[in-house]
Amino acid sequence: MSFFGLDCTRKKEREVERKIRANDREYNSSFKYATNSIKTSKYNPFTFLPLNLFEQFQRIANAYFLFLLILQVIPAISSLSWFTTVVPLVLVLTVTAAKDAIDDIVREVCCEPPNNRLDRFTGTLTFGTQKYSLDNERVLLRGCTLRNTDWCFGLVLFAGPETKLMQNCGKSTFKRTSIDRLMNILVLFIFGLLALMCIILAVGNGIWENHNTAFSAFLTFWSYIIILNTVVPISLYVSMEVIRLGNSYYINWDRNMYHARTDTPAEARTTTLNEELGQIKYIFSDKTGTLTQNIMTFNKCSINGKSYVDFSFNRLADPKFFFYDHTLVEAIKLELPDAHAFFRLLALCHTVMAEEKKEGDLVYQAQSPDEGALVTAARNFGFVFRSRSPETVTIEEMGIQRSYELLAILDFNNVRKRMSVIVRNPEGKLSLYCKGADTIIYERLHPSCSELMKVTTEHLNEFAGEGLRTLVLAYKDLDEEYFSEWKQRHHESSVALEDREEKLEKLYEEIEKDMMLIGATAIEDKLQDGVAQTIEQLTKAEIKIWVLTGDKQETAENIGYSCNLLREEMNEVFFVAANSPEEAFALESNMELEFLRTACMCRTVICCRVTPLQKAQVVELVKKYKKAVTLAIGDGANDVSMIKAAHIGVGISGQEGMQAVLSSDFSFAQFRFLQRLLLVHGRWSYLRMCKFLRYFFYKNFTFTFVHFWYAFFCGFSAQTVYDEGFITLYNLVYTALPVLGMSLFDQDVNAGWSLEYPQLYVPGQLSQYFSKRAFVMCALHSWYSSLVLFFVPYAATYDTARDDGKDGADYQSFALITQTCLTVTVCLGLDLSYWTVVNHLFVWGSLGMFFILTFTMYTDGLFQLRPSSFAFIGTARNCLNQPNVWLTVALTAILCVLPVAAYRFFYSQISPTINDKVRYKVCQMKEPAPRPRRTRLTRRSTRRSGYAFSHAHGYGDLVTSGRFLRRHAPARSMGLISTGRSPGFKPTGRSAGYSPVGREQNPKQKVEPTSLQMFRAVKDTSF
Repeated sequence: MSFFGLDCTRKKEREVERKIRANDREYNSSFKYATNSIKTSKYNPFTFLPLNLFEQFQRIANAYFLFLLILQVIPAISSLSWFTTVVPLVLVLTVTAAKDAIDDIVREVCCEPPNNRLDRFTGTLTFGTQKYSLDNERVLLRGCTLRNTDWCFGLVLFAGPETKLMQNCGKSTFKRTSIDRLMNILVLFIFGLLALMCIILAVGNGIWENHNTAFSAFLTFWSYIIILNTVVPISLYVSMEVIRLGNSYYINWDRNMYHARTDTPAEARTTTLNEELGQIKYIFSDKTGTLTQNIMTFNKCSINGKSYVDFSFNRLADPKFFFYDHTLVEAIKLELPDAHAFFRLLALCHTVMAEEKKEGDLVYQAQSPDEGALVTAARNFGFVFRSRSPETVTIEEMGIQRSYELLAILDFNNVRKRMSVIVRNPEGKLSLYCKGADTIIYERLHPSCSELMKVTTEHLNEFAGEGLRTLVLAYKDLDEEYFSEWKQRHHESSVALEDREEKLEKLYEEIEKDMMLIGATAIEDKLQDGVAQTIEQLTKAEIKIWVLTGDKQETAENIGYSCNLLREEMNEVFFVAANSPEEAFALESNMELEFLRTACMCRTVICCRVTPLQKAQVVELVKKYKKAVTLAIGDGANDVSMIKAAHIGVGISGQEGMQAVLSSDFSFAQFRFLQRLLLVHGRWSYLRMCKFLRYFFYKNFTFTFVHFWYAFFCGFSAQTVYDEGFITLYNLVYTALPVLGMSLFDQDVNAGWSLEYPQLYVPGQLSQYFSKRAFVMCALHSWYSSLVLFFVPYAATYDTARDDGKDGADYQSFALITQTCLTVTVCLGLDLSYWTVVNHLFVWGSLGMFFILTFTMYTDGLFQLRPSSFAFIGTARNCLNQPNVWLTVALTAILCVLPVAAYRFFYSQISPTINDKVRYKVCQMKEPAPRPRRTRLTRRSTRRSGYAFSHAHGYGDLVTSGRFLRRHAPARSMGLISTGRSPGFKPTGRSAGYSPVGREQNPKQKVEPTSLQMFRAVKDTSF
C-alpha cells in the first residue's frame, strides 16, 4: 500500500519474462502475478486519515493555526481562549476531509486488461512439442471486439495494474488550483508581515517597560502573534470550500448542459477546482467520440451530382441510411453501366466483414467507420455485400447474387493512399478496382479520362467546400496472360527476405496504371452538434485548442477543417505523427523544447497517431514550460492519462464506456457544453473567488491593523481593542454571509452576455482579478481603512461628554464605536455587481444580527452569569443612543468607501476594462439577454481531403489469409447467375416506374447518355 507517498511494500523484482500455463491455476499462482483488481482512488480506510491530514497540512495556513493553538494553551502568552482557534481548525479539517472522501469514493472502479507498449508484444506459445511465435496481432487488448465468431480460446497474460491500459493511465494526483498555489505564497508573505508587526510592538514594549525588558518583549511578541492572528483567519478556508461547493452545484443544476437524448446531466465530480475553469489557456482534445459522433454517412457522389435517394424498393436497405435522389435511383434501375460500375466497386473494394444472423439482417463490421459507410451506400443502391471468404466476395446485384473470385488485395498504406482489389467475375472477366485520394488516382488514369477528370474535379471542389471527405474511384480490365505472369512475380516478392516492401510497391505501381475513372464519393464524418461554434467561441476567448488523436493524419486533417480548427487561409499546415514510440522523437528530452516552441508558433496543433501515454506527455510538456492552466477532454479509456495529467480533466459520457468520466473532474455528454462550462461557470467561479479573496483579506487586514494602531495607546500591553465576543463572532457571524452571498450569486453580466462576448474570459487567463499586485493593493486599502477606523472614532470620542454630562471617552465605549464602524463599513462596502434578494437578506440580516447580539451580550443578565466574559455591561444602550456616535459611524464608512469608488469611476472612464465596456454596452441596450443569432458555419475550400480511411496497413493480408474468417456459408441461391433480375425482385415505391419527362418508364428503352458518359466510351457494356 502507498503511505504518505512512500511505497511500504517490498520492492518487486523486475521480470525478464513471464511464464503462464493454460488451465493451471496452481502453477500460475506461484508467481504471484497481479490480480484483475485495480485501484484508481487515492485513499483506503487505513490511509485516509493520515494521507488526508498530510495533504491538508500542506496548506501553510493550516500548519500555522496548529502552531497558534499550541501557543494559546500557554497562559503567560495568550490573552485569548484556546477554543477560538481549535473549533474553527477542527471544523475546517473535518469539512475538507469529508469532501475529499466523497470525491474519492466516486472514482473507485474495477476493469480489466500489460506494460505501456501498445504497439508491441513478443512471446512464444508452446503446445506439445511445437512452438509458435506470438506478436501483437495475436493479443487482444481492452476494448477489442471479436468479430465473425461467437467464441474463441484465450489465455490471460496480464491483469489489473499490469495491463497495458493501466500502465498508460498514469497515477491519480492531488490537483490544486492556481489560486491555491498563490495563496501559499501569499500566506508566507503574511507571516512575514505578522512577524514584522509583532517585532515592532515587542520593541515598543521593551522601551515602555523599565525592568526585565528582554523577557517582557519576548512574551509580548508571542502575545501579539496570537492577537494579530486574524490577519489569516481560519474561516477563510471554510468559506472557500463552501463557495466551491456552491459553484459545483450550479454546474450540476444547469439545464443548458443537460443532454435529454441520453438523460445525462453535467456533473462536477470534484469540488476543489471550479475557479480553475476560469483560467484555461490550453485545451487538449481527443477526436473520435469527443469532437465527432464517430458516425460516417455517405453524403454525395459525382455520378450525377445529386444528393438524395429513395430506397423503398430495396428490401436489404439500411433503414438508418439517409441519401435521397430519385434521378440516381432511376439510373440504377435503368442499369446504366456507369452507375452499376460505381456501386459494384464500392461493394467489392473493401475489407469489411458481414454478419447475417437472420435473413435480411445484415451487420457490417468495418475497421474504419468511413469504409463501412461506403459499403452501406452500395448496399442501399442495390449492390449488397453479403459475405466473404479468403478466396471469394459474394454480393447481391439488384437482387441477383453473384460470387467474385478474390485474387489479390493491394493494401492501403500511408504512402499509397489507395487500395485496390483484383477480382474475376462469374463470367470469368478479370478487373482491378481502385479507390483512393484524388491526387493519387489522377496520376494513374488513362489519358482518355482527361475530360471526365475536369467534370469530376468540379464535383470534388464542391464536396470539399462543404467539408466532406472525398475519394475517387477507378477500374481497369486485365489481360489473363499478363495477370498470371504478374501474379507469379507478386508471390515471389511477397516471400522475399530482402526489400520485400519495395518490390511489392513496384508491382502495385505497375498494375495500377492506365485506369479508367468512374467517379467520386463524399462522406461526412458527423461532428457532434455545435462543435464548430464551440471551437470558434473558445478561440475568441484566446484559448488554444490542441487535438491529440490516435487516428491517421488524413482523418485528423479532415476533422480539423470540418470543425474550423484548420482554415483555408492557413498556408502552411504541419502535422506531428507518432506511428510508434520510437518515432516520437519530438517528445524526447533533447527535442521537447524545440517541439513546444514550434507548436506554440502555430494557430492550431493536431498530433496524430499518439498513444495514451504520449497524450499525457504532451500535456505535461505544456504544463512544464508554458506555466499555463490546461484542460484535457476525452471520452475513452485511452484519454484517461491526459485527463489525469491536465489541471482540469473533463470526461464525455459517450460510446466508449465510463473510464474517462470516472477519472475526470467534470463530465457531460457533448463537447458543445464545454463553452458554457468555461465561459459561464468557469468565469463566474473565478471572478467570485477573486472578489471573495480580495474582500476577505481587506476586512481581516482592516480588523487586524486596528489592533496594531491601538498598541501604541495601550502601552504595548497586548490588550485587544475589541471585546472577546466580537473577536469570536466577527468572521463567523457578522461578516461571513454578506461576503459569502457575493461569492455565490454575483455576476458582472449574465450567462447570455458571457457567451456573446467570449473576450470577457481573457482577464482570468492573465490572473488580473487576483494576483500579487492585487493583494498588495488590497493590503494598502486595508491600511488606509484601519487608520480611518481607529483615528476617526478616537478623535470623535476624545475629551467628549455624553448628553447627560458624563464622560464619553471610556475604553468600552471606544471599543463599541470602533466595532460598529468596522461592521457597517464591511457590510455596506461590498463590491457587488448583481444584487439579489439573498444578498439583501445577508447584508441587512448580518447588520441586524450584529446589533441584536451586541445588545444581548452587553446585558445585565449575561454579566451576572459570567462577569469575566461579558464585561461590557450596559455599554450598548449607553453609547448607541448618542447622535454623535451615529455621525461618527457614517463619516467613517464614507471615508473608507469614497476613495475606492472615486478611483474606480475615473479608471473606468480613462482606461476601461473589457468588463467595463461590455457592462456599459449591455446597459445601453437595455436587454436582459442577447438576441439569439443563427450562426451557420460553412467552410468553402478548394482543398480536397486525402485518403480518408483510418484503418491500418496490413488489414488486407488479414482478409486474404482467412485467419479470422468463418468458412463461407453456402449461397442461398446459385451464385453464377448471369444477367437479369431474380423472380422476386420488383421495383416499388415512389420512384418505381417514374419518368422525368412524364412518360411511363420502360427499362429497355433507349436513354440519353449522362454528362459523365459523354466523356468516356465503355467497350464492355456488361461491366
